[in-house]
Amino acid sequence: MPNLEPTMPPSRTSSTPEQKPGRIAAAVEGQVGWITINNPSRRNAVTLAMWEAIPKAVSRLAGEDAVRVIAIKGGGEETFVAGADISEFETVRRDAASARAYEEVNAAAFAALRDCPKPTVAMIRGFCLGGGLGLAAACDIRLAEAGSLFAIPAGKLGVGYPPQAVRDIVKLVGPARAKLLFYTAARIDSEEALRIGLIDREVAAGTFDLEIARFLETVAGHAPLTLKAAKAAIDAVSGDPLDADWDSVQAAADACFDSTDFAEGRSAFMHKRTPRFSGR
Repeated sequence: MPNLEPTMPPSRTSSTPEQKPGRIAAAVEGQVGWITINNPSRRNAVTLAMWEAIPKAVSRLAGEDAVRVIAIKGGGEETFVAGADISEFETVRRDAASARAYEEVNAAAFAALRDCPKPTVAMIRGFCLGGGLGLAAACDIRLAEAGSLFAIPAGKLGVGYPPQAVRDIVKLVGPARAKLLFYTAARIDSEEALRIGLIDREVAAGTFDLEIARFLETVAGHAPLTLKAAKAAIDAVSGDPLDADWDSVQAAADACFDSTDFAEGRSAFMHKRTPRFSGR
């Protein structure tokens, strides 16, 4: 099974559990929790064991007090995630019954990112295909390096997608464009993905790591309870109102005003200094 113990690597280029192939690696760097889909020799194709490990990694990082934002990326420098590992399909996705079990594991991975109380960011470079696009769509924010490529090749493989994963795509681009992506299985570049709302920001090649670091630093520097309340409210008002727990959404907003962070925010504003939020 993948090693999910969060680590404190001295640098992202050093030899750490993050570098091992065929694994979901969870690491903590300062206030950022990193999840790496690490299978670069297969363009970060996700095996069944890796799908199963994703919710555990998200839960582990979400439970770390130091972590303010969770970023997901692909191992290496060339690919985010090229989809599920098709070489396994003969055994783990061979018929309707096994496929249903497989899709339940997929859905759990997507739900872990979608329902995480902390902000989640997909750091996309290179190929973002199939299940990789599903992972990105389940995150709160998608940042992509210019030149990245996106596609849903399900029609070329004869597979079905979990309804909630399809819903994530529809919420981003609308039903007509979602159908276009599914029906054609065509690849689109980052410029087109930005235009239709599939990603939120396109970052010039060569500045991607720097811009990602700046973005994550900005998010991590804001009041955690406020971000948690905002995510809960946005998800509630943009989803099915019958499924929303409005009492808990309101409670999350109320908790901000009873927090020491609210006092810290007021004091910092009045004294024209940078606030130091604790998440309490």
